[in-house]
Amino acid sequence: MADLIASTIRSVLSNSFLTFLVVGLVFSIVAIARAPKPVSASVIVEKLLSWHVFWSIGVGYFYNFVMHAFFGEMVASFIGWADSPFQFEVATASLGFSAVGLIAAFRSFDLRLAAVVGPALFMLGAAVGHAYQMAVHQNFAPGNAGVVFYMDIVIPLIGFVLLWLQYRIGHRGVQT
Repeated sequence: MADLIASTIRSVLSNSFLTFLVVGLVFSIVAIARAPKPVSASVIVEKLLSWHVFWSIGVGYFYNFVMHAFFGEMVASFIGWADSPFQFEVATASLGFSAVGLIAAFRSFDLRLAAVVGPALFMLGAAVGHAYQMAVHQNFAPGNAGVVFYMDIVIPLIGFVLLWLQYRIGHRGVQT
């Protein structure tokens, strides 16, 4: 039983962006269920986007900051790379993305747009880098391939789809 618990914790922490994506979805579902009835499409999109920005960007990038700033050698090994001083630069960029995500989560459409675009470009660029590492250097380390690679694509796509839906519905403000 202890091995199962340790393995589960290791998996949750190693796949943090998937974990925070799921947690954000759970928070969204609860918020939608608690919203006054009838629940409109704009409220559903609002809840999905706000909790996505909070968890996937705000909390996810804070976790990324902590890992790269304080556990850089372990993170580099997980990615299949050597430790580098650039870990601290990734950490500080992650801290910036986190701050904007936490501020933007329950604010205006424009602020959420900014909170999604920066990390999305970073993640999509990282996905290209991971694909290159897999193709050219056969780097299939857990932090370079698999869930990490897919989340670098999925999280930006979800963010962009939710932003598009909110813009399309015409709800540009925050609804409580």
